[in-house]
Formats: sequence, C-alpha cells, structure tokens
Amino acid sequence: MDPKPPHIALLFTTFPKTSETFLQRDVAALQAKGLKLKLYSLWGGGGTFNGLPVRNFNKWRLIGVFLVIIPWNCLRRPRLMRDLFEGVFTRRAPSWLNFWENMLGAGFAGSFAREMRLDPPALVHGAWAGAPATAGWVFWRMFGWPYSVGAHAYDLYEHGGDWWLLEKLQHARFIHTSTEMGRRELVARGVPADKIQVIRRGLDTFPAFKPLRPHRRPLRLLSIARLVPKKGLDHQLRIYAALKEAGIAFEARIVGEGPLRELLEQQAAQLQLAGEVKFTGQLAQPEVWTQLAWADVLLHTGVVAPSGDRDGLPNVIPEAMAAGVLVVTSPVAATTEAISQERTGLVADVDLPLAWVVALRRLGEDDRLAETLRAGARRWVEENYDAHKNTARLVECFQEAMKGLPRKGPESFDHGLHG
Repeated sequence: MDPKPPHIALLFTTFPKTSETFLQRDVAALQAKGLKLKLYSLWGGGGTFNGLPVRNFNKWRLIGVFLVIIPWNCLRRPRLMRDLFEGVFTRRAPSWLNFWENMLGAGFAGSFAREMRLDPPALVHGAWAGAPATAGWVFWRMFGWPYSVGAHAYDLYEHGGDWWLLEKLQHARFIHTSTEMGRRELVARGVPADKIQVIRRGLDTFPAFKPLRPHRRPLRLLSIARLVPKKGLDHQLRIYAALKEAGIAFEARIVGEGPLRELLEQQAAQLQLAGEVKFTGQLAQPEVWTQLAWADVLLHTGVVAPSGDRDGLPNVIPEAMAAGVLVVTSPVAATTEAISQERTGLVADVDLPLAWVVALRRLGEDDRLAETLRAGARRWVEENYDAHKNTARLVECFQEAMKGLPRKGPESFDHGLHG
C-alpha cells in the first residue's frame, strides 16, 4: 500500500471566523499551492472551508483528558507532566483568559493525540501563539512531531504576552510574524533572528482602483474595526466632533461590532453626532468592499489598550490602499510600515484632533496630494501585499520545516518549562 502523502495539521483558536478573513485567505492560498491540509478549530468554528472539513474540539472530551489521559501520561510521560504541572503551579499567568487559552491547547493535544497518531502530520502549525501553539508544543513533547508557530500582536503584547511564549517558540521550526514590529519584539525577547519569518498577509486579487471622487463634499469617512479599546474609537468620535466644529461637512460610517458599541453610541449622542456618524454593525466581506467603494478616506485611530494589546497592521488598511481609498492613521504599532507620511497616506496623533482636522481638510480639497498618496499606496500594496508571492514564501517555510531532523521518542525530551 502506498504511504499517505504528508500533511500539515493547521491549528486555529476559532476557524473560520469573520473577523479573521486573513487566515481564510492563507488556507485557500496554501490549498492552491498543492499542500495537503487538515484543519482543527480549538474553540467553536467547525463545518467546512473550501471543501476541507474543519474538526472542532468538543469540550466534553476534556472529561476523558482529566479522568484517563492525564493519569496515564503521569505514568507514561512523567517528565512532560512534571513540566506542565510545574509551569501551572509556579508561574502566574498574565490573565485568566490566557491561562485557559493554554489549558485549552494542552487539553486539545491530550484529547486528539491518539486520533492524530494514526495518521501523524508532517508538521503541526499553530496559527496563534496561544492555545494552538501550546497544542503543537505538547505534541512535540509527546511524539516529536515538528511544529511551527504564528506569533502576532495579541500574542506578544496582551498583558505582556502569552504565558509560555518563549518555551513554545524555543523549539518551533520557524516563527511566522506579519510585521517588522513583531520581528523586533521577538528578537528583543531573545528569539534567534534567523528563526523568525516576516511574511505579510495579502490579497489574492487586487480590487479595481477607483477614480478619485471629484467633489468630496461631504467627505465620506470610514472606519472598519472591532469595537474594542485598542481601536481608539473614543478618540475617533472626538475627531468627528472637531471636524463638525470646524465646519467641514462629512458623513462617517463605523463598521464593526464589539463590547464597546453601547458606550460609543452614547458618546456619539453626547457629542451631537447622530446626523453624521452611523454604526453599521458587523458586515460580511462583500459588503465591506462596498463600503470601501463608497468611502473617500479610511480612518484608523489605533492605540495601546490598557491591557497592552495593540494592532499589528490591520488588513483593512492595505485593502483600502489597494482600492484607492485614502488613509489617515495613528502612528501606533505597525501601521506606519504601510502608511508613510506624505507618500502613501497621512499620520496623526489621536490626542491631537486638530491635526486630524487639518489632514482630512487637505484630503478633501487637494486633488494633487490625494492622487499622489493613492498612487503610492497602491504601489506599496502591489509590492508588499500580494498573497500569491507571500504565500509562496510561507509554503517554502512549511516545506523546509517538514524536512530533516529524525523524530525522537516521547521520553527523550527532558526540557523543562524553564529551559
């Protein structure tokens, strides 16, 4: 009988997820490159994607983990269980959420170990450095399966970063991050630079580049964001109030959903913006493109949240740049890797609403500036945000990671959580 072709086990926290369309693009592009994939969603998700089944994690399986798998592995793999218990009881997690994220990943590995061992993956890839990477690390400790990890802004900055981040990254074949900001942070934390691959997300097809609207009055302003602290939408509403006070006619749409919606709507009412600002809620991706076709300017008012979380480079910024929508952004996080002042867009501090008023007035009135920025933005996207080019690099990383080192037995690992 011919051996089964090697496959990659892709582990996600939740897949598919409407706010993470970039991961769906990655999977579709990897499929198109001919890689054999098996998809796993650790929290919710499931169904199918592009014809591939998405296995989700039924939490009832955790009963078996606690009653059978943990006791059995205490006998079979005492070093692994010692390290796990030592980490849990001697090191404080940065947050309860991150504690349970890591427990979820470990529980998934314990629950799916027997099933996945029947057809072992050539590589396990955790799309995030939380639960998915924990599962990959535990599989490596149990069976020696090579694994790789995606480490992005949430993994690095939320409450100071993931609980077991460095242990998981230490033995990964490679680490995928999508921004130079992420690379610098990883290097600062001691990760070898040659292990880090900066591979941006990308667009599989570039949208039509719309013409500049000749008379931009009222100015059409758009924000596409989850309604969470790191998006700085309270600052954005104050910017709209300053625009109104300055006598600049505008219409604004805020696309997205989140826990801050009620507070933001109350703030908009207090600032007397009901006639100018509309909250649309979450929209499907085709409707998002419709909103970009409507807009003159995309506003991104990202900040560092009290938890430390921040954006990397939100996908909506390159999407807007590709479509011919002008962009004004705050200088926080990795947005300025794409938006270069006076070349591909404008940059303004969210604490200076009048700077945004000046920037938006310029974009509404100066056609030459607007065309220069639009052309520069489209050029940047074509050079840096082509999904086919970027995924080809990711495929090379996966193929290289699947080569090489002989697999070791489960009890040959004596690496504690403390190195």
